[in-house]
Order: sequence, then C-alpha cells, then structure tokens
Amino acid sequence: MSNVAPSITHLAKDEREIHQRPLDWKIINRLLRYTRPYAARRTWLLVIVVVRSLQLPALAATIAAAIKGPIQAGNSAGVTWAVVGFLALAVSTQIVAHFRQRLALELGESVVHDLRNELFAHLQRLQMKFYVSTKLGRIISRLTSDVENVRVGVQEVMFVAMVQSGQMLMAALFMLWYDWALFLVVLGLAPVLAGINHYFRRKLSKAHRAVQESFSRVTATLAESINGIRTTQAYGRQARNAELFRDLAEDHAGYHYEIASIHGRLLPLLDMNSHFFIAILLLLGGFRVLNPAIDASLGDLIGFFLMAGLFFSPLTMLGLLYTQALTSMAAAERVFGLLDTPPDWDDPPTAIDVPSVCGRVEFRNVSFEYLPGTQVLQNISLVAKPGQTVALVGHTGSGKTTVTNLVAKFYLPTSGVVMVDDRDLVQWKTKSWQQHLGIMVQHSFLFSGTVMENIRFSRPRASDREVHDVVEQLNCMDVFRRLPDGFQTQVGERGSNLSLGQRQLVCFARSLLTDPKVLILDEASSSVDTLTEMHIQQALRQLLKGRTSFVVAHRLSTIREADQILVLDEGQIVERGTHTELLANQGAYRELYHRFQGG
Repeated sequence: MSNVAPSITHLAKDEREIHQRPLDWKIINRLLRYTRPYAARRTWLLVIVVVRSLQLPALAATIAAAIKGPIQAGNSAGVTWAVVGFLALAVSTQIVAHFRQRLALELGESVVHDLRNELFAHLQRLQMKFYVSTKLGRIISRLTSDVENVRVGVQEVMFVAMVQSGQMLMAALFMLWYDWALFLVVLGLAPVLAGINHYFRRKLSKAHRAVQESFSRVTATLAESINGIRTTQAYGRQARNAELFRDLAEDHAGYHYEIASIHGRLLPLLDMNSHFFIAILLLLGGFRVLNPAIDASLGDLIGFFLMAGLFFSPLTMLGLLYTQALTSMAAAERVFGLLDTPPDWDDPPTAIDVPSVCGRVEFRNVSFEYLPGTQVLQNISLVAKPGQTVALVGHTGSGKTTVTNLVAKFYLPTSGVVMVDDRDLVQWKTKSWQQHLGIMVQHSFLFSGTVMENIRFSRPRASDREVHDVVEQLNCMDVFRRLPDGFQTQVGERGSNLSLGQRQLVCFARSLLTDPKVLILDEASSSVDTLTEMHIQQALRQLLKGRTSFVVAHRLSTIREADQILVLDEGQIVERGTHTELLANQGAYRELYHRFQGG
C-alpha cells in the first residue's frame, strides 16, 4: 500500500503524516464544547442515557427475582404481577430508547451544522496563499467525509458507548450482589481485555489515519481530474489517468482491507474470551449450588448468569464503537486542524473602514515573496493617478499578476508599502477596501444560476433596472437579449452554457455594477467572433473610463490606449511610459509589442 504509483496529484509528506494519540481528550473536550448551545437537550440526553443503562439490568433482575420468588414458591398471583411488572418495564425501555436515539440524532445534527458553518466561515477568512497551496479535494473532504465522521462520533459512539458502559457497570454491581466469589472470576477478565485492547488499538489507530489520508488523495485527484478533463481528453490521457486513479483506489481499498483484517481478529477474540469465562463461571457456579456447604441458590446463579450476559454482550459493541471512535477522532483532528489554520495576516486593530476612494495608488519600494527567499517583485515603485489606466506587460512569470494581487490586498508586501490616496493600504480594513474594487481575472468565473444572478453577485440588492442600466452603459444589451431566456438564462456550472465572450461581458457588467474607483483587469485573450470582440472592446472602454485601472494587457488596443505602460522582467520594472514613448526607446517593450502583433 505504500508503493503507490505517482498520481495526478498527491498530498505532501507533511499532510500525510499526522501524529496523534488514538483518543485525545483535548479533542474530545473541544468537540463537547459544541454541545454547549444545546445544554438542555444534552442534559436530558445524559439523563436518558443513565436510565437506559439501568433498564436492561433491571429487566434481568426482574426475571431472576420472579424465578427465585413466586415461581419457586408456586405463587400464581405473584407470577402474574411479576409478568405485568416485566412488561411495563419492557415498554418503558422502548420509550427511553426512542428518545435516546432521537435526542442523540438531533444533538449530533446541531453540532455538525455549527461545525460545518464555522468551517465555511473560516475558509472565507483565509487568504489566497492557503488556496494556492492546498488541494481542493483536501478542503472538500474536511467539509464532507470528515464532518460526517464527526457526526457519527457524536450521535452514536459517544452516547451508545455510555449506555453500554453503564449497562456493564450495573451488571457488575448485580453480579457482586448475587455472588461475590464468582464476580472475582469475572474481574480476572479485565487484564486480558486490557491487553487485547492495547495491542489492537495502536494498529487500528494507524490504519484509520491512513484511510483518512488516502481518501484525501482520492478526493484531490478526482477534483483535479474533473477540472482538467478538457486537457486530459485533448492529450489523450484518459487511459493513463484512469490507471493512476486505479492505483490510488487500490491503495485506499488496501487500508480498508487492513482495518477489516484487524477488526476480524479483534471481535472473535473478544467473543472467545467472553465464552471462555462464561464456561468457567458455569462450572464454578454449578459446583457452588450443588455443594450443600455453600450458601448459593439456583435463583441467584440464574440471576448472576443473566447479568453476566449483559456484562459480556457490550464488549463486541464497544469493539465496534472503538473502531468508529478512531475514525471520528481522526476526522475531528483534521477538522480542527483546518479550523486552527491561521490566516496569513489579519487587519490590525487600528484598521478603519474606507470612507471614500479617489483612486491614487502608489507602490513604494515594494518587494514580495510567495516563498521565503524567492523574490517575485524587487523594489517596485510606481504611481497610478486617479482615472489612469496602467497596463502591465512582460513575459510569463515577470510579476504582473503579483502587482494586481497586492493592489487587491490578496497578499501583503514582504517589504515596502502599497499606498492608496496617500494612506498605507494595511490601515484600511480588507473587506471594506475590496468593496471599492472591481476585479476581473483572465478566466471569467461564473457561478451556477442565471445571468442576472451572476451580474448581481457584486451587489445582491441591485434592482433589475440598475442591472439593465449597467448593461446599457456597456452597450451590449443586444448580446444578453439574444440569449435563450435573456437575463434569466441559466449559465450552467462555471458558465458552461455561455461563450467565452458572453462570460466576459457578464463579468464586465458585474464589475461596473459596483461603480468601482479602482479596477483590476486580467484581460482574456480568448478567440471570439468579430461582433462579440467589438462588444468587448466597447464595454472595456466604458469600464475603464474614469477609473484607476491596472490591466494585465493582452489586447493591443488596451496597451496602446493606456496612460502608463509598465514593462516587468523578473520582478522589476525595466521600462515605463506611454505606448509612443516606449516604441521610440526601441527596448524591451518594442520587442514585446512586435510579438503581440505577430501573434
């Protein structure tokens, strides 16, 4: 299982090797804190658990008392009342069982609801670095399979284990009352069970952690493969990808087989020990009843054996629960690990809401590193005056997108200062600042829903009239009217029902709807028809008008019309100026421009 073929994607070593004790009380206590808002329900559940753990031993004690009392005495009326009492107690056990299960399910669902919401809210706080370095499948598995395993831990493992343990305790007390000498024999089982549990606990703990991590690898690979299906089919990689995924699936199944193998040895061992000790108890108990010198009655022996059955029967269930507990514990560890992942940075306590924005953006000796020791930007200084369009050009990896990421405050500079309206951007609250931004990335992302809903994404409370006005400003109303259902056309997942140009126009409208003072635009160089390209050019001019804009430029028209062009190379600004000025310099920009024309 350890020799898995290199997969399409894999988890880093530090993501696979998680060291943790099988049952960590810190994690258990932390999980229990999620039940505090439901204290009344939890308290009633605990009361019912105690009652439930008493009921089955009470049923067995009623049988023993009936045999020892009215049955041995031949008292018909006493037998009748014993049966009535037994049936009443039996009915009450079913009522209690119903509420025990119902309250446990409700409490577990409440905990999972809160935990999943907290996870999602925490994910919204994490900056871009987390999403760049973390596999999508790993994040999804935390909110799905891991949270569901936590649900099992709360709903089943915790309270069923309490019932079973309480039943064993009550049965033990009854056995001690019936025959203390035989009970000493039962106590001899404890060291054997402790040894078996210790041996298998370590094996199961390791196997369950391996299962959870291998599931993350399967999920991550599945998510990446689906997202990249077009590339896969374009290069004919279907068979090879299927083979690699099959290796991962076999590896995942292998860990499950290992758990099944361990489990298959553990449960028979527990049963065998139970049967072995019952055989010893039967031998010794029979001898004690038959020996006239020992004061032991048949009724007490029957009661003792009924209690012994209730004492040993939970062992198998507790073995199963222990396996589930390991899964839940590993899942809780992973969920809390995500919750404990801190944001790369937080707004300082002195940060304020952005009152208004004129749009002057300045970089003062800004350097930036995604990874320590590897500079992506080196001492960048620039000024974008209000209403200017700044075009960023350069080879791939030159730092163009990094500049826009710093303007958007997706990252903070490693050194230097990003200023907006002569104020350090750090001193403005991130959420407030980003509400003044319009951002369009190269791959126009649309959410499932209608065209109208996607345009409204930037301003959910905007009216239909406001949306129509924005589209009219972009001069592309005819494009949306030609859609099958107009603005109510379903865009499909990731905008699959719209063309590339239509998706871009939706994103233009989305950005313009907020009337941003600062615009970040990573132009798409998609191939579109002539009419759509004309609409895009018109919409782009309208979008850029009067706004401070940072454009990672792919269209020649945008580059030529920019107020300022910055040419980046290896994280440095090597040239700056207007289109005419830079062409006259006959430097790096001239060479890039001619390549644009040639392309």
